Amino acid sequence: MSTLYLITGPAGAGKSTVSKKIAGSVLRSALIEGDDIYNQVVGGYAFPWEPGNHLELFRKVCIQMIRTYLEAGYDVVFDYIITPELLSLFRTEFRDQLIRFAVLLVSEEVLLERDRQRAPECRMGDRCIELLDSFRNAGFDAKNVLDTSLMTVEEISDIVIKDKRFIEE
Repeated sequence: MSTLYLITGPAGAGKSTVSKKIAGSVLRSALIEGDDIYNQVVGGYAFPWEPGNHLELFRKVCIQMIRTYLEAGYDVVFDYIITPELLSLFRTEFRDQLIRFAVLLVSEEVLLERDRQRAPECRMGDRCIELLDSFRNAGFDAKNVLDTSLMTVEEISDIVIKDKRFIEE
């Protein structure tokens, strides 16, 4: 049976880096970076937090992509901002699949330092702290939360791949 890895957290928590490492560690894998899918819309684009966004369409496209890869026998690593509502949708859509769900968090200091290291046009400033707070207060099960502040990418990916606490029941 293929595995669906759902990797989330605020910008700067290491989602993309960890997702790439996990995908590279698995024999047959597909990496789906949610930002790339969301940004495929050009005409009529709206940021996900703005009215008129295309989140519903985005969700449908992601579900179809994930399903296609899983049915072909690939493990799928999905990297995006996952809300409790989106997690619930994934649980329903992929209830017969093994799902590993990890919420990557970091300290505010580490998050701000990582944000400063981004290209100026990609920096989020206070918005990354707002996202961190929203994840801390989202009500995710504590078993799915991993503080990555003092961990290497290898340590994080190894824990997410092997630790049973990340398996969704």
